Order: sequence, then C-alpha cells, then structure tokens
Amino acid sequence: ESLVEYYRVNNLQNYDEVYRAMGFFIGKYGRIDYIESQNEFWLELEAQLREDFNIHHGLRPKELEVMKFKSKMKDVYKKANVPTAKVFKDDQELLDFCKEVGFPIVVKPDNGVGASSTYKLKNNKQVKEFLKNWDRNISFIAEEYIDGLVETFDGITDSQGILICTSHVMMESIMDTVNEGGDTALYGQIVEGSDIKEVGSRVVKAFDAKQKFFHFEFFRLGKDKEGLGKKGDLVGLEVNMRAPGSYIPDMMNYSYNANVYDIFADMLIYDRCFIEPKQQYC
Repeated sequence: ESLVEYYRVNNLQNYDEVYRAMGFFIGKYGRIDYIESQNEFWLELEAQLREDFNIHHGLRPKELEVMKFKSKMKDVYKKANVPTAKVFKDDQELLDFCKEVGFPIVVKPDNGVGASSTYKLKNNKQVKEFLKNWDRNISFIAEEYIDGLVETFDGITDSQGILICTSHVMMESIMDTVNEGGDTALYGQIVEGSDIKEVGSRVVKAFDAKQKFFHFEFFRLGKDKEGLGKKGDLVGLEVNMRAPGSYIPDMMNYSYNANVYDIFADMLIYDRCFIEPKQQYC
C-alpha cells in the first residue's frame, strides 16, 4: 500500500545499472532531492550519483575523505578541539610506534566499516604476523589501545542544527564482540547538561552534519593517558553520518517516547520536527 513503484537492479555495485535506475526515476517523477543509504559501504556510490545527477544535498566525491578515512576523521576532531589517538601507517612507523606506546595496540583499515578486520595486537610476534599477512592493497592505521568504555553521541540534525540527541555506553568494545564472539550490551544516558553533549555538538558542527542521522563514538578514559587526557575525559574515536546500528534507534524511540524515523522523514520533507523533543527515559 505504501509502495508506488520499485526498480530492480541486479547488483548495486554495477554503476551502469544504478545510473539507469536513477534516469528512470527522474524521467518519470522529476528531480531527486536526496540519496541516503544509512550505510558507510555505499558512501562512494551515493557521492558519485549526487555528482552525476547534480543533487545538492549530501557529500560529493571530493568531500568524502573525512567520512571514509579514519585518519582524516581525526583531523576534523582536532579542529573541534577533541583529542584522538595517534595514527601511523607503514611497517617501520608501526614498529617504532609499538616501542613508543607499548602493547597492546589496535590496527584497523583506514577505510573501513564497523569493526571488520580490526585487531588488538598484544606483542611483537603478533605485530610481525600482522605485517606478514597484511594485504598491501588495504591501507591500515594503528592506534594506541585505550583503556575505557565507548560512549556514543547519536541523533538527527536539520539544516540549522541538532533536532534530537542521545548517548549510549557500550559495555564491551565492538572489536571484542566481533573478534571474540562476545555479546553486545549497551545502556542509554540522559545527555542534557553532560560533557558528551557539549563535545558531541562541537563535532557535529565541525563535520557540518546537516539534515542527517549521526552516530559518533568516543572513548571515556578509564585512567590517565599521557597525551590524551585524564581519567574520565572523552577522546574522539569515529564518525558515522548514518543512523546508529543495533537497537540504538529503538533505544532513542524509548528515550524520547517518539519515533526517530518519523522525525527523520519530517526533517527530510519539511526541515523541521513536529514534536517538542524531550529526552525523558533511559
């Protein structure tokens, strides 16, 4: 009842097929205003379609690097005056890095989604094993391991700023969940008056996140870390310009006693929110 029409492509990675689908919809319904997948995997496809069909909302290919590459994300965090872990990129720098910061360290693809191919290396033997098996077509970064829990800053923006926002504390790192088969556990927290809202809002502004879902991740330091901060400080981890995964949207619905998808749809169509959003519950 809700679906007017669909157009099938056999493979979304076949650009010609997707291009023809766009042409079909534009020819039949007129100009397209938005392309959103809510998935980092399709960032480049979205950007190329916006470029080729002159869609004004959203990132174009030349603006994409800060969303794709974790190393570039850290540069923007710095502009927002948010500390981040150091980044190193080649064999010798990695070995020198291990000597400087000690073990464990974390290595992950610079251009990657979630915690796929993310490893905690605990000694020189594991580092050498990683270097031996490293697919050199994939650029990896290394970070010092940070003792602390991940806290998220999640929400929706319109063209002027943040419409709603929440925060969640991850009880186990996603990296450990993926690599060790652990459980995903998280809880929500009220953000009004908190440091995560103050820091998160600076990051939203620094990344110019307009008319989007956002999902930012920070470490809450479990102990003092030289060069990063004191116990309890926030350190920038990752930026995702999409709806948060797992059950976080449902958690947001509960927290606001509202429906985030309704809020997102109204923002896309009217650039406003029709409820008075107030975070009520955890």
